[in-house]
Amino acid sequence: MGWILVFWLALAFLCGSIPFGYLFARARGIDVRRMGSGNIGATNVARTAGRALGLWTLVADLAKGLLPTLAARLSFPHGEWAAWVALAAVLGHVFSPWLRFQGGKGVATAAGGMAVVTPSATAGAVVVFLLVVLRSRYVSLASLCAALALPLLCILLRTSVHAFLAAVILAALILYRHRDNLQRLLSGTEPKLGRPGQAATPDK
Repeated sequence: MGWILVFWLALAFLCGSIPFGYLFARARGIDVRRMGSGNIGATNVARTAGRALGLWTLVADLAKGLLPTLAARLSFPHGEWAAWVALAAVLGHVFSPWLRFQGGKGVATAAGGMAVVTPSATAGAVVVFLLVVLRSRYVSLASLCAALALPLLCILLRTSVHAFLAAVILAALILYRHRDNLQRLLSGTEPKLGRPGQAATPDK
């Protein structure tokens, strides 16, 4: 059991580490790390390389969380261990070895993985995301609200302890990765959905 878990954790990390947003944009001669927010996620790709590539990035980032987690869940005698596989995929995305351990913010990959672990709680978090983004037009704010809602929904829906703990860690990680967005939200400089990207700030 231990070696099987290690195998799936390693595989999930490797799957998560594939920087699809960077690769898709790079194919068009665009380095998203130097444009917009400097992030390799779907929102920044859409702003800097076009909505079509942004959509493909979203699908790919969701899939690299969902597919290894689903495969692991089907392989484990106890499906709750899949929560840690989902977390490994997100860690691979956030700390991609292919980009010198720099990566995205993990929201889409977390959604893909946790949709396997706890579909009902994840669906609730997605609803929170949609409501906030429709109201505020801030994807970053919606992402933060959804991430913080996930562990609360795990409690309300009485999910497994593994799912809850993974959700707590994911929320903390996503909050940390959005620290620059929080500063821009507080200062009123965070771009809203649909606003064109500009050159990334030097600290990116």
